[in-house]
Amino acid sequence: MRLAAHALVIVFTCAACKPPEHKTTPPAHAPAAQVASSGARVMVGVGDIAECGDGGDEETAILVDSLLKADSAAGVTSIAFTLGDNAYPAGLDRDYVRCFGPSWGDPNKRIMKVLRPAIGNHDSQSSRGAAYYRYFGERAGPPSKGFYSYDIGDWHAVVLNSEIPIFYSRLDRARQEQWLIKDLRSSNKLCTVAYFHRPRFSSGAHGSSPAMQGLWKILAEHGVDLVLNGHDHHYERFLPMNAAGVLDTLNGMEQIIAGTGGGGMTGIRKNVAKNSEVQIQGHWGILIVTLGNGDYRTSFLDVNRRVWDPSGRKCH
Repeated sequence: MRLAAHALVIVFTCAACKPPEHKTTPPAHAPAAQVASSGARVMVGVGDIAECGDGGDEETAILVDSLLKADSAAGVTSIAFTLGDNAYPAGLDRDYVRCFGPSWGDPNKRIMKVLRPAIGNHDSQSSRGAAYYRYFGERAGPPSKGFYSYDIGDWHAVVLNSEIPIFYSRLDRARQEQWLIKDLRSSNKLCTVAYFHRPRFSSGAHGSSPAMQGLWKILAEHGVDLVLNGHDHHYERFLPMNAAGVLDTLNGMEQIIAGTGGGGMTGIRKNVAKNSEVQIQGHWGILIVTLGNGDYRTSFLDVNRRVWDPSGRKCH
């Protein structure tokens, strides 16, 4: 009598072979300990900052410094950023020393140790930002260019010079655009944030900047997720848009304006820009961005520590 053959099946288990567990990214205004447990990174900053004789920049500096120190104590990797117009009125050496220095530039604060600035129109008024590059040094990227990039956790960050498309030569414009295309193509990060001073779209006093369309198009076509701007002195968040500025909730870029760092407040136009979702005016404050593994969260925190417009989405 022949016995039927039976296959021997051995099942091996391997805990290390399992895909990493995705941890929920907490709200941007969550306590540092909660952010630390999620493994997320943090960016905190704002634009349009230091104006001598006004206390707004001191208040936002205290707020940023407190968040950075809490993150550091909890083991959270965090950086500070600026969205241009760092020192009024003209971005001169004396403006940085007298206005920016006592607030955001205070050596007793953590800000300058982890700062990644962007240049604005007021910073560029004198010799194309010579004082800006002297003051921030290597933090501002290569001297005289105003554009650079860096990685933070699972994210890639791109910083651009929004004065180039308006005031610089065609060759200078082409150099920044070519660098941007190469930089985005070479990044292996799933998620990307870009920030620069002048917003492509805005409901503020300055309004939208059509000159930024070339950069906006490149960012959109290369899958950038989030764009941060200053210039107009209010907070505004837009629904995700594509390269043509058309609503695209699936693959579009979200744009947030946060020009509330301490400069004089300005209003919002009666007819808000298309796809503008939230507008907040009359409050100094900062933007917090919590960078997760494949998603992000944002919150606007005013100097009275009131949380506005908590939001966020997945990267695409």
